Amino acid sequence: MKRLLTILCVLLFFTAMLIFPKETFQGASSGVLLWFHTVLPTLLPFLIISNLLIHTGAINLISRLLAPILCRFFRVSPYGAFVILIGFLCGCPMGSKVTADLLKKEAICEKEARYLLSFCNNTSPMFIVSYILWQNLNIPELTLPLLTLLTAAPVLLSFVFRRLYHIPVQGVYITSQDTLSVNGRDSLDTCIMNGFETITRIGGYIILFSILFSFAELIIAKSVAVTALLLPTLEITTGITMICSSPLSLNSQIILALALTSFGGWCAAAQTRAMIMDTSLPLGPYIAEKLITALVTSLLAWCFLSFR
Repeated sequence: MKRLLTILCVLLFFTAMLIFPKETFQGASSGVLLWFHTVLPTLLPFLIISNLLIHTGAINLISRLLAPILCRFFRVSPYGAFVILIGFLCGCPMGSKVTADLLKKEAICEKEARYLLSFCNNTSPMFIVSYILWQNLNIPELTLPLLTLLTAAPVLLSFVFRRLYHIPVQGVYITSQDTLSVNGRDSLDTCIMNGFETITRIGGYIILFSILFSFAELIIAKSVAVTALLLPTLEITTGITMICSSPLSLNSQIILALALTSFGGWCAAAQTRAMIMDTSLPLGPYIAEKLITALVTSLLAWCFLSFR
């Protein structure tokens, strides 16, 4: 049944590309430009350097430095602390990629990987500040409180998710391996090629979802519910622009934009799936956890905007 549904969706998408060649070209063009001008220069350096940190063993030093604070607070291993750092600072899907890489190297166990994935695959602060808060919402005066709010939501939910995954008080550790082995030979070339392979795969998802976005705009009726609630969830960059250009009040735009930022959009979920597909990590719970995070973020935003 699942395979039949996949085949039907692919055939429907192919038929739409033949019927609407103009929209297909426009969607693909916008996707390529988004990938080349925004995603590539923003994400590729972090992909390469994170690979280098793991391959050269520098992650061992960083993990030890982060461990005294993050391990105790989040109940994770030292390598889990590294995932938290990358997941909160470097942007989606970096958190899921590093989690999957460390799981495949057996530096973290599956229980810890699922726990980390539940709250450590977030939109980068650079993108939030420059693109969402300054460029689209045009509220630079609220940068600090809203950035704090977006960070607080997954941190608070980590206390809930740790109970869901039965994370013990002393944290989750793999005692058989204290440090990752160092593979210095051809590390740079390997890390660069892995980074380009990952960023190319991400670009493919962005292009496909941009085409889907063009089809949806053409077919679905224009209404506030559609243009401000449904369509923006396909891809975060285009979705934020659509929310901020809607006739909704500024407070409503802020709440919806922050909720979408916490969720990441379906394109980001597809990218995350690509990062974890070679592991045993399931996608379903991750999507549910991101939707819960979006709900909590919107509630926090509503409270903040109501009482400020």
